[in-house]
This record gives sequence, C-alpha cells and structure tokens, in this order.
Amino acid sequence: MKSETIDISSYLKSCPRPTIDVRSPGEFMAGHIPEAINIPLFNDEERASVGICYKNQGRCPAIAEGLRIVGQKAQDLLSALGRFSDGERIYVHCWRGGMRSEAFNWLACQSGLSAERISGGYKAYRRAAHECFAQPMKIVILSGYTGVGKTVLLQELRSQGEQVIDLEFLASHRGSAFGGIGQPEQPTVEQFENDLFEALRRVDPERPIWIEDESQSIGRVNIPLALWKQMRAAPGIFAGADRNSRIELLVREYGGLPTRALGDAIGRVKKRLGGLRFQQAMDALEDDRINEFADIALKYYDDAYNTASKKRPRARMVPFALKQAGVASSIDELRALGHELAGNRI
Repeated sequence: MKSETIDISSYLKSCPRPTIDVRSPGEFMAGHIPEAINIPLFNDEERASVGICYKNQGRCPAIAEGLRIVGQKAQDLLSALGRFSDGERIYVHCWRGGMRSEAFNWLACQSGLSAERISGGYKAYRRAAHECFAQPMKIVILSGYTGVGKTVLLQELRSQGEQVIDLEFLASHRGSAFGGIGQPEQPTVEQFENDLFEALRRVDPERPIWIEDESQSIGRVNIPLALWKQMRAAPGIFAGADRNSRIELLVREYGGLPTRALGDAIGRVKKRLGGLRFQQAMDALEDDRINEFADIALKYYDDAYNTASKKRPRARMVPFALKQAGVASSIDELRALGHELAGNRI
C-alpha cells in the first residue's frame, strides 16, 4: 500500500478512522488525541536510550540504535496491526511527524494497510488546540450560587438542542472542595485540554455555546487562559433559587457519599471556614444531620462567591429566577435569554 501524509487541518476535517499514536507509553499517558490507539515504536526506556545515543554520538548512531530496537520487535508491531482489516485506512503520528511515524507508516503499509502520516504529528495537534481556544466564540455563562443546579440546567438545555460544553464532566471534578468525591481520576492538564478541544471543534461557532461559570482551576486541571479570558468577558445568566431547595439538591447529590470523604472535603477549607463553623459542620456530619451540614457549606460558598465577584469583576450578568434549584419555570425562557445575550434569536 502507498504511504501518504496529511496536514493537521485536513486530518481534523476528515472522516473518523483509527489514529495510531506511536509515541512511548509515558508520552501517551501525559496527553494524546482522544480515541487514539497507542502502539509505541519504543517503550519509555528505549526512547531514552535513543535520545542519549543521539546526544552523545550523533544522528547516525542514534538512527542505527533505533533500527536495531525496531528490528527486534517487528513481529510484535505487526501483530499489533493485525487488529485492522486488510486495506483499512489509518492515520499514524508521533511527536513531530518524524522518523518514528515514518518507520511505523512504512511497516503499516507493508502489512497491507493504507496509512497516512500526520505531518507535524502530535505537536501540530496541540498547536491547533491552542489556536481553537483563542478563536472568538458566542459564549453564554450560566452562573449562580452553589447548589442552584447549574449542571442540571445545562443538561436540560442540551436536551433542548443547545450547545453545551460541560467543563466539570471533562475535568472529572465538580469544582469545589467536594468536587472530586465519587468522580473518576482527573485527566492530566494536557489531556483535559485535548478533550476540551475535541468538544469545542464540534460546535457551531455561529450559535451560542453554554458554559458553566467556573474558576480557572477545576481540581488539578486548568481552563486554557485564552478560553478563560473569553469566559470572563462573556455575558452571563445568574440563576437564583431559594435556599431550602438548594440544600435539598446538595443533599440529593452528596448526602449518600461516605461521611469520611465529606469530612475530609470540609477540612480542606477549615482555615477559611473558621474553627467554630468547621466544628459545627463536623458535629452535624457525625450526627447525620446532613441538611445542617449542607447549610453550613452553602454559607461558606456563598461568601466565597461574593468575595471573588468583588475582586474579579466580569461582564454583564442577568438574573434569572428558577422555580427551584435545578428547575426552570420555563426552559424556553432561559434559552431565549441566552440567545439574546449572545446576539442570536430563536
């Protein structure tokens, strides 16, 4: 089969087909194109040894060392390619679209596949991601105090055909001291950016994009600065609900979680909460008075939100009263307001 190359722009517009990442497992774990398959040409130790050879002896000895390693594992690489059908079209990339992907591409073609090497490799993909974050978007921020049910509202908006970027889902974290409880392990910062890029490049830039109001840091990951600046400058809707329904929503979402995990979470904000309120919260938790525990947590997060808002002014924020936490009296009214703020009409 013939070996060809494809630039990153064409790759991103192409029909889905298997993408083979031939970088080392360590490189792949740090961040990769979502749904890519890792078939490493070198493992982490082999990659390091080739790098040391290049540094100490030069290019040609390093190439020879790489060929020696690949030669020893050629059968294993061919076996890994056996998962694909004869003649199947695949993409191949390494870090910069260099020798590793060239070598693997040749082997894939010899095995009967139609392989295209991504010129510029993963580095070009990362560059495209950061360019995407800087592109102007019609963002509408959904804001509100903790427990108002912003995530529930976003899910309802999505079911009504709205474009929603769920940052907390992508980050595997709900954004507060309690946000990591019961969630999968967070991705690396790099992988979070890649997953976010995949979500953003599938939206229509001419339509509103709904995003929940977040701090730049969500657990251990960060919203890319260029996107974060757009979020801060975007108009928003401040959803409001009565305190009792907010407490009820928090109890539904967190009340069934392990007591120790809830205690550890409130302990992470002990200094800012204050000794007395912290002890009251722990006593309530110990006595299974979850509603009281949630009420104390809400007081802290409401104060924190108000303090942050004063220190970090943002663009226009329009109030929107909810029927109760997580429930809009009319989702159509919420949609229409978002479209109006974004300059669209529905």
